[in-house]
Amino acid sequence: MSDQATALMRTPLYEFHIAQGAKMVPFAGYEMPVQYPPGVMKEHLHTRAGAGLFDVSHMGQVMLTSPEGVEALALALESIVPVDVLGLAPGRQRYGIFTDESGGILDDLMISNTGDGLFLVVNAACKVEDIAHLNATLPDHVTVTEITDRALLALQGPMAEAALARLVPQVVELKFMDSVRITVDAVEWWISRSGYTGEDGFEISIPAALAPSIAEQLVAMEEVEPIGLGARDSLRLEAGLCLYGHDIDTTTSPIEGNIAWAIQKVRRSGGAREGGFPGADRILSELHNGAERKRVGLLPQGRAPMREGTPLFATSESDDQIGEITSGGFGPSAQCPIAMGYLPIAFSQNGTEIFAELRGKRLPVTVAPMPFHATSYKR
Repeated sequence: MSDQATALMRTPLYEFHIAQGAKMVPFAGYEMPVQYPPGVMKEHLHTRAGAGLFDVSHMGQVMLTSPEGVEALALALESIVPVDVLGLAPGRQRYGIFTDESGGILDDLMISNTGDGLFLVVNAACKVEDIAHLNATLPDHVTVTEITDRALLALQGPMAEAALARLVPQVVELKFMDSVRITVDAVEWWISRSGYTGEDGFEISIPAALAPSIAEQLVAMEEVEPIGLGARDSLRLEAGLCLYGHDIDTTTSPIEGNIAWAIQKVRRSGGAREGGFPGADRILSELHNGAERKRVGLLPQGRAPMREGTPLFATSESDDQIGEITSGGFGPSAQCPIAMGYLPIAFSQNGTEIFAELRGKRLPVTVAPMPFHATSYKR
């Protein structure tokens, strides 16, 4: 085994993955399952039809607390995210973004109001930097605690509720983006009705020591199968969801990234708590005036998938590159190649035909609406 492999971290479910026949690969510093014996295509389609169990324990779980209370916490966090945290009710969750002074995106995250604190879930590749950022920028009354003794599972798909309800009956009462703590057999489960597949489902934080037995109980159910990173990526791509470090990063603003919906009215120009976050001048200006480019959905014409980094051109003959694909592949549910990428606003309208250069050939691509597969969240 190489030094690189020995340096990789393992989640509490490592032995579970091996027992399930997973192919393990390095990802964000961890050994993670990219696929199981059925393969990416079947895992993807099973999640769309049944319920897929994902190990997302590599992601960062962070708790913010303060003796001054949740309202003070929310106002403190609003100083580094362009999101309405103060308006987030107890038991609810919201998508957020950390921005930098140039208006770029440091990371995207989930924010839950637990009633006595704010629970954050951040991306695995960014969690060290995110925690350092929180500690460096939040006021002294805020305590930032990384939670390292809990695993994080995602159960996704139309049968996720039926499966999880066998273990935690109360989940049937949850709606999309509810986030609650439920005690089962003296164990506290932190459950949100959310995920990153476009399907109904749940993200479940449980004590690390119990995670393997919970995972085994779930996959023993007829409708549940373990799902790897490969299908997780194709599912989120069909759902039109960004992957940090690929579709959004410090070179992209939220407006360019087509996630302006994550900035609530109260934080926009004229809102009660307008601005006050890093990069506000640029971001508020782009909200009002528009950005020069935008993340769009793309449908390659033909059967050849187009991957990240594929250059885009206005015509089959033009010399100047106008954009590039940031995520792409074959959509098993869409049954065709799908992609997303950045284009100048003049080329960003649905139905616009442009060209991608693939293996020395210019192939037509059509700008298309996202998601590529209809979402099924429980509202």
